[in-house]
Amino acid sequence: MTDFTLKIDSDGVGVITWDTVGKSMNVMSRDSMALLNDLFDQALNDDAVKGIVITSGKDSFAGGMDLNVLAAIREEYKDDPAKGLFEFTMNGHHALRKIERAGMDPKTNKGGKPVAAALPGTALGIGLEVPLACHRIFAADNPKAKIGLPEIMVGIFPGAGGTTRLVRKMGAMAASPLLLEGKLNNPQGALKAGVIDEVVPADELLDAAKAWVLSEPKIVKPWDEKGYKMPGGAPYHPAGFMTFVGASAMVNGKTQGVYPAAKALLSAVYEGALVPFDTALKIEARYFTQVLMNPSSSAMIRSLFINKEALEKGANRPDVADQKVSQVGIIGAGMMGAGIALVSALAGIKVVLIDAKQEAADKGKDYTATYMDKGITRKKVTAEKKEAVLGLINATTDYAALKDCDLIVEAVFEDVGVKADVTAKVQAVTGPDCVFATNTSTLPITELAKAAKDAEKFIGIHFFSPVDKMMLVEIIKGVKTGDVAVAKALDFVRQIRKTPIVVNDERFFYANRCIIPYINEGIRMVKEGVEPALIENAAKLVGMPLGPLQLTDETSIDLGVKIAKATKAAMGDAYDDAQDEVLFWMFDEGRLGRKSNSGFYAYDEKGKRQGLWEGLSAKYPTADEQPDLIDVQHRLLFAQTLEAVRALEENVLEDIREGDVGAILGWGFAPWSGGPFSWLDIIGSPYAAERCDQLTEMFGERFKTPELLREMADKNQSFYGRFGVKAKAA
Repeated sequence: MTDFTLKIDSDGVGVITWDTVGKSMNVMSRDSMALLNDLFDQALNDDAVKGIVITSGKDSFAGGMDLNVLAAIREEYKDDPAKGLFEFTMNGHHALRKIERAGMDPKTNKGGKPVAAALPGTALGIGLEVPLACHRIFAADNPKAKIGLPEIMVGIFPGAGGTTRLVRKMGAMAASPLLLEGKLNNPQGALKAGVIDEVVPADELLDAAKAWVLSEPKIVKPWDEKGYKMPGGAPYHPAGFMTFVGASAMVNGKTQGVYPAAKALLSAVYEGALVPFDTALKIEARYFTQVLMNPSSSAMIRSLFINKEALEKGANRPDVADQKVSQVGIIGAGMMGAGIALVSALAGIKVVLIDAKQEAADKGKDYTATYMDKGITRKKVTAEKKEAVLGLINATTDYAALKDCDLIVEAVFEDVGVKADVTAKVQAVTGPDCVFATNTSTLPITELAKAAKDAEKFIGIHFFSPVDKMMLVEIIKGVKTGDVAVAKALDFVRQIRKTPIVVNDERFFYANRCIIPYINEGIRMVKEGVEPALIENAAKLVGMPLGPLQLTDETSIDLGVKIAKATKAAMGDAYDDAQDEVLFWMFDEGRLGRKSNSGFYAYDEKGKRQGLWEGLSAKYPTADEQPDLIDVQHRLLFAQTLEAVRALEENVLEDIREGDVGAILGWGFAPWSGGPFSWLDIIGSPYAAERCDQLTEMFGERFKTPELLREMADKNQSFYGRFGVKAKAA
C-alpha cells in the first residue's frame, strides 16, 4: 500500500487519492511528497488524462506535514542543516508549482490540464497548501471540518507556498488572520473568506470536481498573468502601504518581538509582494529556513507538536488493559465540578453530578446548558446536540446514584477533613474497581489517600480553571497509587481531549510549584521599589502571557494569602515570607483582585482593567534607580525554571517532556522557548549556572544553582541530550 494512488476513470479524469497508511488522518512525509510528484507527472504526461482531481480516501483531507521530517533533515545534514532545509523546502515548491502550472506553456499560458482539489473534511497546513496550488478547491459541506494554516501556533509559518499564494489570492489584510493567528474556518467560513472556491454536498464532492475539470475551464492563476495586481494593494500602493504598516504594528504588539516566526512571515509577505511569484517562493523558502534554524522554532515544534502529541497518545501510560471511562461521578457542582461535568458530557461520558443541595447540583448542570446555548447562538451547536449532552448529566444529591460509576472525580472544598468525609460517603456505594480521583491543587495525595479503602485506586487529577478552556490536566500519583489508577486517569483525560502530565506527590505538585515563585518574585520586586509597570512589561517582553501582578489579580489575592499561610504552617522556619507583607496588606485593604474589582490593578465598575493601582506606589515608593530589564526578566524566568529543575531532581517530574508541555499549557510559560527545560537548553547549562550564581549573589539563596544543573554545566550537557527520549533509549 502507498500513501497516494492514481486511478484514471473512463471520462479521462485522473483521480489522485491521498490515504496515508496506518494513520487516521493524512500527513505528508518526504516519501509521500515524492510519490505525489511522480503520480502527477504520470497523469500530466498521459494523453488520455484530460484533468486531475486530488482528493482523500479518509473523512478528512489532511492534517499537515509530519514535523518529525524536519528533525530528520537536520540530522541528515549535520554539517549544513540550513542547506538541507532550504533544498527540502524548494523541492516542495517545485512540486506544487508543477501542479499549479500543470503543463501550461511558460510564455503564452496556454495548454495545461485543469487540477481540482476535493476536500471531504479538515485540511490543515500542507493539507491546504496542496489545494492552494490547484486551480479550484471544492470542499464538502461538513460543518465539523477545519480549514486553515495553523503553523504559526507551533513556531513556524506556512512554508510550502501557502504564505505566498494566500496573500496573492486574498490580499495581505484578508490573509493576516489566517497566517498570523492561525485562524481556522469551517468550509462555509473558508468560502466566505475566499480561501476555497466551492462548497458542495458531501455525496456530490468528487462528481462536482470531475465535472469542473472536464468543463475546459481557464486555469491560469491571476499572479501568472500580465497586469496582475495584489488585492488590497502591494506595499508601495497607498492602501497596501497602510496595510503593511498596520500589520507590522499588530505583529510586534502581539508577539512583543519574542516569536521569530511571525516577524519572518511578515518579512516574507512584504518582500515577496515586490517581486515575481517564483522569486517570492524563494524568499518564502529562505525565511522559512531561517525560522527552522532558530532554536525557538525547534523547541516549539518539539514541545507543542511532537511531545504534546506523544503525551496525548499515552507515552507514559502503564501497560495495563484499556481503562476507558463509561460513567464518571463528580462530587461538588461548583465552578470546577461543573466544568468537569461539561467536558465529560461533551465527550459522550455519562455523568453523575453530586452536591449537598439539589439547587447547587442543578446550577452545576446549568453551566453545561449555558455553554451549549452559546454554541447554538454561534451556530456551532444544534438544539438536538444540547439535549443529548444535557441528557448525559444526572444532577442529584443522592450518593447511591454513583453505584455504577467506574471513576469518581471529587472537586469539593480544599480541606483534608471535608475530602475525607466525601471519600467515605462515595466508597460506601461504589464498587471495588472504581478509581477515586481528587481534584486538588495543593493537598498531598498520599495524605488524602488515607481516607480511601484502597490507596492503589486513589489518585490526584488537577484540572485548571476554566476547565473547558484549559488544555492541561495534571495527574498526581500518591506513594501507593497503582498502575490501574494511573491508566484510568490518563484514559479519561484522553477521552475529554485534554493533554495529561503525570507527576509524583510533593507540595504543590509541578505546576503550582513553579508558578507560585513567579508570582512571589513579582511581588517581592514591588516591595523592593521596582516600578510595577517594569515588572509587568518585563514579563510580557519575555513571552509570559500575564505579568505576575496581573496573574495574582486573576487568581485572587485571598487565595494567595491562604496558600502563604498554609505553606508557612507546613514549612515553619524554612518558609521565605518576603512577599507576604505586600500580599497581606492588599488583603487587609480589601483588594482581592479581579473578583473585587480592586487589586494590583484598578478596575472600572464593569470589571475592565484601568491600569496599575496608584496606591501601590504610594505604599511602596519606586526606587530612584531601577534595575536593568534583563535582570527583572531573569528573576522572573529563573524563579520558575529552577523549580522545574528541582522537581526533576526530586523525581516529582519523571519526564522532561511533561515539564515543558505542562509549563506552556498550564500557566503559559514563554511558549516561544518550548518550556523551562528547552529554555535552559537554548541558553546552555554553563551560562544558566553562571547566571544563577550571579542572581544568588544579587538577590538570595532562592536562585542557588541546583546540583543537577551544576553537574550538567560542568559537563556542558543539555537536558534533552541527557533526559530526552533518545537519550533514555540509548
